[in-house]
Amino acid sequence: MFGYIVVHKPELKIREYEAYEAGYCGLCRSLKKRHGRLGQMTLSFDMTFLALLLSGLYEPKTRIQNRRCPVHPTHRHPYRENVFYNYAADMNVMLTYYKCLDDWQDEHNVARLICAGLLKGRMKKLKKQYGTKIAKTGAMLLKLRKFEEKNICDIDRTAGFFGEIMAELFVYRKDEWEHRLRHMGFFLGKFIYLMDAYEDIEDDLKKGCYNPFAELYKEDNFEETCGMFLKMMIAEVSRSFEALPILEDAEIMRNILYAGVWTRYRQVRQRRKETKKES
Repeated sequence: MFGYIVVHKPELKIREYEAYEAGYCGLCRSLKKRHGRLGQMTLSFDMTFLALLLSGLYEPKTRIQNRRCPVHPTHRHPYRENVFYNYAADMNVMLTYYKCLDDWQDEHNVARLICAGLLKGRMKKLKKQYGTKIAKTGAMLLKLRKFEEKNICDIDRTAGFFGEIMAELFVYRKDEWEHRLRHMGFFLGKFIYLMDAYEDIEDDLKKGCYNPFAELYKEDNFEETCGMFLKMMIAEVSRSFEALPILEDAEIMRNILYAGVWTRYRQVRQRRKETKKES
């Protein structure tokens, strides 16, 4: 359920892509400093977007430094460092922990269970700082699990559970921007959940796993309806984003919301078309 909130590189200017890479590397470094190599392995594009968003909104003091790393051993690479990259790193680890547990429960993936076990110590520390957020995340995932166990194909409600999780993560503090950030996170979470379900529908049906699109998949208008749902989610996200007073990296975030989020969607849809032609 990660990797959908990405940039569309062909439409970015060189300096914009370099700024995005500095943000991505900043999150990577924050993960390593706060959670070690294991935390660094959880790095995701989704939380890079959150770090960019909160940094652009609150404009904190940000350090930009150049360092070598295992991925870039031959030359120094710029990275950003501020309080919001640290926050995004913590949220990234939390989401990865719950994702690993979910994969274990759904597919009995032993590797995921081991990963969750390794992250458990980190979660104990995070609970001291983010007790409310972690409690809400656990509660929403429990509600989602009950729906899945009962095989209730209520697309709006099931996506809404993950939306509530992302809404909580997008709110760094209670202030005048809380409502818009929560609204933005809620619909982005719904988009991520539905996009994940859209991509996995065939595999889930073969494995007998829950998928909210199971009933809709039988209909002739499956592709069109899924596309409509996803566009509605991103429209709400974009509306909230445009209402925020963000100047720094705004064009990068617009690139993500208006083009990047559709990268995997186009790939999946094209793959399905090719599969149907072959069969």
